[in-house]
Amino acid sequence: MATVTKHSALVLIFVNLLALTSANNAIDNCWRKNPQWRRNRPQLATCSVGFAGKMSSGNAGRGLIRYVVTNPSDENPLSPKPGTLRYGASMIKGKVWITFQRDMRITLQKPLLISSFTAIDGRGVSVHIAGNACLVVVHASNVIIHGLHIHHCRAQGPSSVMGSEGNVVSMGQADGDAIRLVGARKIWIDHNTLYQCQDGLVDVTRGSTEVTVSNNWFRDQDKVMLLGHDDGYSMDKNMKVTVIYNHFGPNCNQRMPRIRHGYAHVANNLFRGWTQYAIGGSMSPSVKSEANIFIAPKSGNKEVTWRMDTVGNKNSWKFYSVGDVFENGASFTGTGFMGANPNYNPQQNFKVANAKFVRSLTSSAGVLRCTKRSKC
Repeated sequence: MATVTKHSALVLIFVNLLALTSANNAIDNCWRKNPQWRRNRPQLATCSVGFAGKMSSGNAGRGLIRYVVTNPSDENPLSPKPGTLRYGASMIKGKVWITFQRDMRITLQKPLLISSFTAIDGRGVSVHIAGNACLVVVHASNVIIHGLHIHHCRAQGPSSVMGSEGNVVSMGQADGDAIRLVGARKIWIDHNTLYQCQDGLVDVTRGSTEVTVSNNWFRDQDKVMLLGHDDGYSMDKNMKVTVIYNHFGPNCNQRMPRIRHGYAHVANNLFRGWTQYAIGGSMSPSVKSEANIFIAPKSGNKEVTWRMDTVGNKNSWKFYSVGDVFENGASFTGTGFMGANPNYNPQQNFKVANAKFVRSLTSSAGVLRCTKRSKC
């Protein structure tokens, strides 16, 4: 009898160990196992999930131009030099895959407008965009932003810069966001480290939709992520954003995310505290919080959610939690009925893991450290 019991215990241990290794990051599992990823960088475009869908049709395949940034300067935003990041992101027509020759720090003189069908790929080197203006995607689509340190972004006054495919564009006031989307669609923001910007870290505004924000590390920031321009901008009702595998904290205050009008699927993220709230919104947004870990601060507000009822009908909200784990006294107050499902198509769909795997799934969030032996 003892032998049978011991055997059963060993089987149980083996099953549990198998279970602990069975949850994979659906994005990283797609490309990080390939030791030849440097030779096949556009493979990354096949790995996106969530509302951005697969990026491969717009960012890889025939006609792809490979461009290497060799010059970290940004001396003339109206006439960028070949070799600079601005030249690659703005001047080249068609599909372009941008990489970096070496480690570099880029201080942008004016906001960098990123053209459609552009991938900025910082894997294998350390690239910091910091100290002044940062990244903007305006009425563009099929954009990948991957592997960048973006921090200390500052507000900018109105200016003119080189825009999409070599056209000069007049820019209004920029608030100092790390990445701002304006009327953009099919955008994938993955494996970046973002912190200490004057306004926010990611803004999805003015009709932007089909966005996936994944594997990023957000830290040391008051306002983290804004989804929806303002309460009066009703076009954001069509906004759909997936927020997965991200690490929020330490020292984040609010907006992880804050959403207006539209829909957000927030899944398999790690939240390491907050001051005001973690997930909030106004104008009856739909939010499905699924299989996240919320670690409340030691003191202060333990409630995950925040609502500003600007329409006088809280019952119209679809704001709920499924399979989340709450630690250190964290709590989640649901609103409305449980019907806010993402309804992904086959190109967008991914399996949400049990929340017990979230620490593992987010352990590589932020910029990856890739070795010279090609491991990443």
